[in-house]
Amino acid sequence: MKQITLILVMMLLGACATQNSSQAPRAEQTDNQAVIDFIAVRQLEEMDKIRSNERDGWDILTTTYIIYKSRRDRYLFEFARPCYELRDNTEVTADVRANARIIHAKFDTLRGCRIARIFVINMDEAEELKNIGEAPGNRN
Repeated sequence: MKQITLILVMMLLGACATQNSSQAPRAEQTDNQAVIDFIAVRQLEEMDKIRSNERDGWDILTTTYIIYKSRRDRYLFEFARPCYELRDNTEVTADVRANARIIHAKFDTLRGCRIARIFVINMDEAEELKNIGEAPGNRN
């Protein structure tokens, strides 16, 4: 009887752990799809390359998309694969670039992750993208 109870408890704990870990990828997939829809609806212009500066930065949307911030402009970067290196600052992977001042889509990397596509966005679109996946009134 104790073995059956123990097995049932372990099964319940396993189910709970599986449910919690599967919710994160589902949320990521939903946010990725929202960004894909945003690109299609807004008909964002795709760029082959952009100028970069050492003071540029980025905001992470998902592991596949970021908003790249230059001094004056904003761009939506799509990576060829999920880029976990953006969140993990312990192991910095070198960027591969033909030119230090230019970032090319399909060829260059950011923190070791290949940039698949670059889209031009304005400041309003950048703010809207930052709120993707948020219900209205969720932020204070």
